[in-house]
Amino acid sequence: MYRSMDRAQSGAHHIAGMAVRSLYQELALYPKPGLVSFRDNGAHRDMNAATFVRSLFSLRGYFVAIAAAGMRAAKFNELQQLGIAAESRMLRATRGINTHRGAIFTHGILAAAAGRVAARNIKPSDENLRSIVMENWSRDLRAIAVAHAAAPSHGQLMAMRHGVTGARGEALQAFPSIFEIALPALRDALVRGADTQLALLHVFFVLLAETADTNVLFRGGVEGLQFIQTQAKAFLERGSVFAPGWQERAESLHRQCSEKNLSPGGCADLLAAAWFVHQLQINQP
Repeated sequence: MYRSMDRAQSGAHHIAGMAVRSLYQELALYPKPGLVSFRDNGAHRDMNAATFVRSLFSLRGYFVAIAAAGMRAAKFNELQQLGIAAESRMLRATRGINTHRGAIFTHGILAAAAGRVAARNIKPSDENLRSIVMENWSRDLRAIAVAHAAAPSHGQLMAMRHGVTGARGEALQAFPSIFEIALPALRDALVRGADTQLALLHVFFVLLAETADTNVLFRGGVEGLQFIQTQAKAFLERGSVFAPGWQERAESLHRQCSEKNLSPGGCADLLAAAWFVHQLQINQP
């Protein structure tokens, strides 16, 4: 019994460690149009890299707890309560600034799914992780989406107004932007010989081009979203990170997005989540 408990605890810590590291990897990545990194604050005036680091420290225990909850097949209500408590700790650590609300939701569900996969002793494949999300929590996610429609968040408001998916819509469909857009792009970049930084930057631009980021819609409206999607598509068409001069083009778009107050935080969450899943799959204990 004790060995089983130790093994479960070790597994939860393993999952949590990869969740936190994936978010740190996204923070360290540069240049990401409009976003905070260790180089600059992008489009933000109220936060910097140190704010994100404090937030990450506050979330370490959350990811352990939610992975462990997934291992014992916890109901969604328990996951939700863990997420609410984590958000409160984040806001205390950042003095009220929202740095990782989206990651608390997306990474939290994926960490719980990873815990459930580990408990069932099956591989954390795309199919298995998505099946766990659909089988265990999709009904509750749908009910919560209906309940929250009366008092939507910024992201939900943009999703409803413009007919886009948003974070909860992604979860309801078991994260298609992660598993059908980001991960295939990541695997392709790695096969082509890109290192971690270049592969992740490539994926980020793919997400910018192919997804409707509700943070961009909130800050810049449809015009802002069209601008960032068009520019990202042009970057990809010119060879992405595999073509000479890519860094100058990426930094130029970063400056433009910062000046236009466009911050694609939703794409950042999806990027970090894709890297989290990739790490789960290649670093099984």
